[in-house]
Amino acid sequence: MSSHTAETKLRLIGKLFLEGDMVCETGLHIGAGKGSLDLGGADNPVVKDAFGRPYVPGSSLRGRLRALLEHADGLVSPADLVYLSRRRGQEVRIHQSDLPGDEICLLFGRNPGRLEKANGETVESTAATPSRLTVYDAPLDLESITVQMRENLDDELTEVKSENAIDRITCQANPRTLERVPAGARFQVRLAVDILCDEDRELVGRLAESLRLLEDDSLGGGGSRGSGRVRFSGWKAAWRSRGYYSAGDAEVSLFEAADTAGLQTNLRDAVSQLA
Repeated sequence: MSSHTAETKLRLIGKLFLEGDMVCETGLHIGAGKGSLDLGGADNPVVKDAFGRPYVPGSSLRGRLRALLEHADGLVSPADLVYLSRRRGQEVRIHQSDLPGDEICLLFGRNPGRLEKANGETVESTAATPSRLTVYDAPLDLESITVQMRENLDDELTEVKSENAIDRITCQANPRTLERVPAGARFQVRLAVDILCDEDRELVGRLAESLRLLEDDSLGGGGSRGSGRVRFSGWKAAWRSRGYYSAGDAEVSLFEAADTAGLQTNLRDAVSQLA
């Protein structure tokens, strides 16, 4: 639990920027939805930009980081979860509380209003918290798709993984296909953390924790069937103080780290010195 209180005053102290590479260790599938199905294409295509290049939406990465922290903190019981969406088959439940020191709500933000909990209770939330964390869309580094890789892909930049679902009574196979960005593909990740009070420095460590959790979990669909293993590398951290925006002060390069373990270690020292 953070040391934030209901009386904590918020003002911009500065912004912490983290940039790094996210490398796919297995094929990655972040779905575009059934509405984008192409004739003769995979049953489940990946999301692509206007130029037809796969990318990782910031919302997908951000949501996965939040979910991993919620599980790590044991905040996934019906009493801790509220509905964001109740559409049948598309229910979305996330953790939210009114506790002023709730680190997840502080890092990812929360909205006030009438909320329905997963256990059936209805509550009136009064706490409004601005999100500290921004996760940008991560574009694909086209150079990471080598000539050798392209020779074995089903499309210019993606592969198609075939799967079967077996009926347990008739033993009938129901084939399906999953479009994936191939192993070895690299995406350029950019994160920003707004430091709005001295207590916000405590939240940066939780972000590093969530990135380490993701490396031992999965991103996107099909994670339990082998898809979505990723790792991060080449981290760079920079600080833009309030003076950067108001008086033209220079951006401060904080450190570089080869992996997420190094990022976590360096952040502990760097965040305490931010001014």
